[in-house]
Amino acid sequence: MSNFRGIWIALVTPFRSGRVDFEALDGLVKKLLAEGVRGLVVCGTTGEAAAMSKDEQLKVLDVVLEVAQPDQVIMGLAGNNLQETLDFQQKIQARDIAGVLVPAPYYIRPSQSGIESFFRTIADASSVPVVLYDIPYRTGVRIERETIRRIVRHPNIAAVKDCGGDIETTMALINDAHTEVLTGEDIHLFNNLALGGAGAISASAHVRADLYLQLMKDMDNSNVAAGRATFYKLLPWIQMAFTEPNPAVVKAALSVQGLIANELREPMQPCTKTTLERLRVVLDSLEI
Repeated sequence: MSNFRGIWIALVTPFRSGRVDFEALDGLVKKLLAEGVRGLVVCGTTGEAAAMSKDEQLKVLDVVLEVAQPDQVIMGLAGNNLQETLDFQQKIQARDIAGVLVPAPYYIRPSQSGIESFFRTIADASSVPVVLYDIPYRTGVRIERETIRRIVRHPNIAAVKDCGGDIETTMALINDAHTEVLTGEDIHLFNNLALGGAGAISASAHVRADLYLQLMKDMDNSNVAAGRATFYKLLPWIQMAFTEPNPAVVKAALSVQGLIANELREPMQPCTKTTLERLRVVLDSLEI
């Protein structure tokens, strides 16, 4: 099984004047990898992939791969048209990458057997490890506990990005040990590590990635008190990062640091002036 343990960044896609800002993307990728994160998840939710064409997504992936090592890159793969999803999967897999991040089909709300069949088909067709993305509040369908426990037994499914909101399912997946469990809810990072999880695919870790890495190091060394202290230092930022639809606040924080323009794709909007003022205070507390 592939090792996905660590802090992965759910990478934003920088835009400028309506186009992908590849220069800013290159700089951001270099910065995050130099800080020591496990890797980058490209064109996921935080990357605004739903507002991008497939060609744009592949170009972003290619630019990231010019900087990152293949085992540092997971690519988002989402869709509700199975054949189109499989076709795009083949284009992605023409690149050398660590894996694909795949949510349940959105909007159509398939049955549990339909969800299971979907993931089996994707996994059967995959030449790279699959990270199952359990995020019912975006897809509109919940993957029930016993369904997901069966799905992850597929040999090509190596990890779960856990945004399901059910702690008993989280614990069952960790205890079953058929797959690594990475939290996708940043506020649950400490809990994930304490329960024996594998880390996170985090949007907020764009900022002060060193503290996220320190938290993981503390927990790996069984220094729970130090890990708790680090987590509570990060907590105001983590809470701030999701006060508006993601990635509005994360992009605002990166723009404050001069790393990218504060621009999102319609219908997403930059965060409000009030949020930006509060954000600056939180960033100051993190010594940004």
